[in-house]
Amino acid sequence: MDIRIEKKKGLRALFTKRGIPYLAGAVLLIFVVWLLVRGNSSRLRIDARTISVGEVARGEFNDYIRVTGQVQPITTVQLSPLEAGVVERLVVEEGASVHKGDVLVELSNTSLTLEILNSEAELAEKQNILRNTLISMEQQKLDLRLDKVQLDLDVERKRRIWQQNEELYRNNLIAREDWLQSKEDYELAAKKRELNIERQVQDSLYRTVQIEQMEDNLANMKRNMELIRQRIGNLQVKSPIDGEVGLLDVVLGQSVTSGQKIGQVNDLSDYKVEAQIDESYIDRVRAGLDATFERQDTAFTMRLRKVYPEVRNGQFRADFTFVGAHPRNIRSGQTYYLHLELGQPTDAVIIPRGSFYQSTGGAWIYVLAPEGDRAYKRQIRIGRQNPQYYEVLEGLEPGERVIVSGYENYGDNDVLILNK
Repeated sequence: MDIRIEKKKGLRALFTKRGIPYLAGAVLLIFVVWLLVRGNSSRLRIDARTISVGEVARGEFNDYIRVTGQVQPITTVQLSPLEAGVVERLVVEEGASVHKGDVLVELSNTSLTLEILNSEAELAEKQNILRNTLISMEQQKLDLRLDKVQLDLDVERKRRIWQQNEELYRNNLIAREDWLQSKEDYELAAKKRELNIERQVQDSLYRTVQIEQMEDNLANMKRNMELIRQRIGNLQVKSPIDGEVGLLDVVLGQSVTSGQKIGQVNDLSDYKVEAQIDESYIDRVRAGLDATFERQDTAFTMRLRKVYPEVRNGQFRADFTFVGAHPRNIRSGQTYYLHLELGQPTDAVIIPRGSFYQSTGGAWIYVLAPEGDRAYKRQIRIGRQNPQYYEVLEGLEPGERVIVSGYENYGDNDVLILNK
């Protein structure tokens, strides 16, 4: 008689003697995986002594930032020679107090020296020519006047002879030809005198024009020579303002070009503070804001004069000027720590500043349970910040405690178990 054996199918097979070991192994594997997932991704045990805890509070939030700046002169004027040359002498040293017009550096330029010598020689030659021309013209004038005197005398004599001959001719004492000849001699002499007078007029006009031209040439030469002398004077580099020599970047014997920067003079009639501010505040920092700082146990006020739009290395520049008095013994290069007010104090929910912000960007934070044995990740929203506090807009309530130290080692865990 054949015996028929039926195989058990589905889950019923797991509960047989052969299936029980497989079922136990599967349950154990699931439990281990659950423990691994639970321990590595959701929870993390940390040493409670390594964290910093801050308390959420409601209080006055002062909207300010601290900025670091350096004292600078209110104005700095560049020193540049107007003429090229070689440095012959350094009249002053860096740090010296100077007045407007004081000589700071002396240069030499052989080309300019030769040019002015040539111009002086040419001017002297032209002056001699003019002098000789004037003497010659005066001699010509004297000659013409002498000729006129002689012609006047000749005309007068011949007029008398003609009048005498006319009387004699009427009395038939001389021939008609003699009378006509004396008349013609008189008329010729008169004509010569008339031409001499006209010549004098023409010569006078010519001499006047010639002298004017020569005098104009001399005047131009004198002006050119004055310009050259001014260029010689420009070889002295002078201070454009009253102040202090902040920099002299030349040495004896150095060749410098026209317009080259060789130094600067600082206007110490007033000072400003140049500060570098984090670019995250560029939309809130504007001209006209007030800042304060303490020096020598005295509070001083400054005002933001100018904000520079260019951002370099995550910072932008701003200039502050003093409102009222500035500290005694103030010096260029000193460092001041300014308290820059961005707005009026307001009532807000606040938490202490901490390095957690670098990891979360203020989007979430670990909040401690009331028992203090664990902390839970919570979404929040941070508003303004100052050197002491963050303003909390959403997600936290006064009285709660949060971890404000860094989160670099916490990964993405939702719960932190605090081991004490």
